[in-house]
Amino acid sequence: MKGFAIIQRYWLPLIGLNGTILGCATAMAVLSPRTWTAKTQLILPDTTTNLDTNLGILGQIKDQGIAFTNELNPLQVQTSIITSNDVIHFVWSSDPEKNKYPSIESYKKLFKVKPVDQSTTINIEVQGSLPELAKQRSERLFTSYQLRLNVLRQGTSDSRLKFSRNQLREAEIGLQRAKNQLVRFKQSTGLVKDEEQAKKLIETINSLKIAQAQATAKAQAAKIRAKVLSQRLKMTEQQSMDALRLSQNREYQLLREKLSEIDAEIASTRGDFTDEHPKIQSLLAKRKQLSAALNQQRDSLVVSSSGVDTSFGGNNFKDTTMDLIANLVQADSESKGLQQEALQVQKQINTLQFELKDISANQAKLLDLQRKYDIAEGVYKGIVAQLEQAKISAFNAYPNIQLLDRTTVDPKPTSPKLSLVALGAIASCIFGSFALVLFLESRNALLKPQDLQEIELPVLGRIPTLKSSTAGLRLESATEIGFQRLASTMSLMSLDNRRLMVSSSISGEGKTTVTLGLAAALVVLGFRVLMVDGDFHQAHLSKHFGYTLPRETYILPEPISINNKLDLLPAASIPKDKVMEFVARGGFEEHLGSVQRMGNYDYVIVDTAPLGSMNETALMAKVIANVLLVVRVGVSDRYAVHETLEVLARHNARTVGLTLNDVEDGEKIAFTNRVVPG
Repeated sequence: MKGFAIIQRYWLPLIGLNGTILGCATAMAVLSPRTWTAKTQLILPDTTTNLDTNLGILGQIKDQGIAFTNELNPLQVQTSIITSNDVIHFVWSSDPEKNKYPSIESYKKLFKVKPVDQSTTINIEVQGSLPELAKQRSERLFTSYQLRLNVLRQGTSDSRLKFSRNQLREAEIGLQRAKNQLVRFKQSTGLVKDEEQAKKLIETINSLKIAQAQATAKAQAAKIRAKVLSQRLKMTEQQSMDALRLSQNREYQLLREKLSEIDAEIASTRGDFTDEHPKIQSLLAKRKQLSAALNQQRDSLVVSSSGVDTSFGGNNFKDTTMDLIANLVQADSESKGLQQEALQVQKQINTLQFELKDISANQAKLLDLQRKYDIAEGVYKGIVAQLEQAKISAFNAYPNIQLLDRTTVDPKPTSPKLSLVALGAIASCIFGSFALVLFLESRNALLKPQDLQEIELPVLGRIPTLKSSTAGLRLESATEIGFQRLASTMSLMSLDNRRLMVSSSISGEGKTTVTLGLAAALVVLGFRVLMVDGDFHQAHLSKHFGYTLPRETYILPEPISINNKLDLLPAASIPKDKVMEFVARGGFEEHLGSVQRMGNYDYVIVDTAPLGSMNETALMAKVIANVLLVVRVGVSDRYAVHETLEVLARHNARTVGLTLNDVEDGEKIAFTNRVVPG
């Protein structure tokens, strides 16, 4: 709280000081010449083995390459090459700022090359006045370094390259001859890898055997199903086919339908006439003609109708018997088809078994040709390895350094260090602000104990710092003495109309807390007390007891009983823009006088808004006349306190004394729950 009050007091000088410091730091960061650094990283990927060639039956060639030792570190050698005059001169000769660096030695200072401990990498940092220039120098350095390595390697390789190229040509011809023989044999026999091909043939034969067994089993099942259906229908397969053929012939079915219609008509007519009647005779003649035509059609479709069901037709075309006949025909056809399928599968099995025998016969010759090819290939590889070793051996002295990280330039300049500038500015702001506050505080401090002597007002009470907050008026026995002493002092004073206004110069001084404690202590002394909430804007006292009123209209509340000897008059509900008018025109005085007369109170204690923030508080001083001013040593603004006393004097108010709140070294006082804001 004290720190906040100091900042609030000196905010303008602090802003000026910090603004000046930040402005100077910004100017330094903007006007200082900038330097960018390009970074890249090189790596020696393999320093243990450069050559490891398998020659088959001829053996193996292995070259261990360069090893790191305490006496010789290949990275140090590479660092010396990178920073050599030949490499740097190539970069310096094409640099756009060449004139700034008259010698190679001064130009070398822009390049920082350092091997990384316990690794095979080299870090390179290159400076430049522009990001593009720093990156360009780094890339040219790497290009120049690679060119120099190639020159050194070529010289070493040429001095060691003494191998006969005729021997290599003869080995190549022998390898090609063995390869051609092997390829021709594979093409003529169809063998590629005999073991894999034989394995695949065996798997195919087994699959075909399984398929053959399944087809045979299905054919047998279909045959049995056809036999069962034949026994149930009492018909052979041929008879079933003939019956099915009749049932599907449209002309035959039409004749059957007409014959059925004639039979139905004859049966109906016989109910009315005898068989000798001409109508019945005519119908019988038609029936005879239809029967003859039906028999003729049947004989044309079926060679022998013996055992064939000729009753299919009409409404019974889709009966169960017809379904059984169709199933019988289908089962017979399915059985024959599956038998044919099993025969075809057997032929395929025989063909594959023959191919399997050929693979076994050609396997020995294939292995011999493959062995000859492996020997020729091993000889060729050995000669090539020896030939290339003369070239690769140059890397033992000059290893193949590769670019691990491409050149990158931080968009932020490395000089000046903005982080250091910012850190210095922040530190300067902190220490400068602290020094400024000490200087200003020495000239214009907040309210201190020695300042109370200049005020020439009695100190009527010393309220200690509260440990806990308050939700009521019950005081703890160990901490009530501060308010009791204040109440005893007030009871001995002569107050006009027994009224007392408790106020402060600014908010947060604890005037509402003092009002509560003083009222409670007066009640303990046996007085009847009325607490009045005169803060029409914040109404802390009313809210403390859970009483609030809307502000749409004028509402003058009635007193609320807190206990037998203590009442509360909540803040009147008045629109904010009408508060001054309410107090100035005597509304507050009239309402307070009415309540005081009706309640017959010994003391009326009014909690008001701070005198330094609300104008109506000074007008209330005319009505109440007696003012108790609450201050906090080290927190209150002494100029605000003096100004408050001058305002009270101009309004002819009587300031009876001061109450020091939040006293560290006094007796402590506490309420049950919360501190009521003032």
